[in-house]
Amino acid sequence: MSLYIEARIRAELDDLWARTQEPGLHQRWDLRFTEIDYLPCADGEPQHFRYATRVLPFLTVAGTGISAGEKWRPDGTRTSALRFASPHPLSLLEEGSGYWRYVPTDDGDGIRFLTGYDYRPRWGRFGRIADRVVFRPLMGWATAWSFDRLRLWLERGITPERALLNAAGDFVGRVLCVVAAILLAPMTALATAALMLMLPPLPTTPAARRCLRTPPERTRAPRILTHLATAKEQQS
Repeated sequence: MSLYIEARIRAELDDLWARTQEPGLHQRWDLRFTEIDYLPCADGEPQHFRYATRVLPFLTVAGTGISAGEKWRPDGTRTSALRFASPHPLSLLEEGSGYWRYVPTDDGDGIRFLTGYDYRPRWGRFGRIADRVVFRPLMGWATAWSFDRLRLWLERGITPERALLNAAGDFVGRVLCVVAAILLAPMTALATAALMLMLPPLPTTPAARRCLRTPPERTRAPRILTHLATAKEQQS
């Protein structure tokens, strides 16, 4: 089952492109990556890159990939596609592929920024179960949360670092409300916890729930993805 996430962002297309295509900007808002670096390549060739994710303070999982983009398309949209893989034995994600699409809305009031991606987990049957139950839902949530974090940066000027602090403050505030209910009115603790879960996030706080998680129609990966080498082909 592939993952799909879509956000509507009111911003200039060039600004959105820059903050998603430049590694130094991309790694600031995307919760899935700690570091992204472009590797040397010849002009006109697909871009090779290295990525890393800090899973624990003492553990970083890294991988490599290849990407290509179509900045100018006749229909006014833009597309970026990539293939990626991680040889790290502790990485559940073995290899995968995905794409980003930038689609100006018909009313001219923003851009539909969407992604579709899928991957193959390692560790055999255990890995497939762990992916289905825990990792894939977590990846979907992290992607959606990151997309909304990017939206706040472009629309409101809230930097990714500030957005993370806002999210932490919002989370702590909700937890304190539940703790207070447990200490002061135990009979209302369950209702308070449910209320904290249902309460909408603050406008300045990123939230995965603001993103569309189901494709509105049948979607197809861009053709450019078929021209990118797979992880095995890159190594040969």
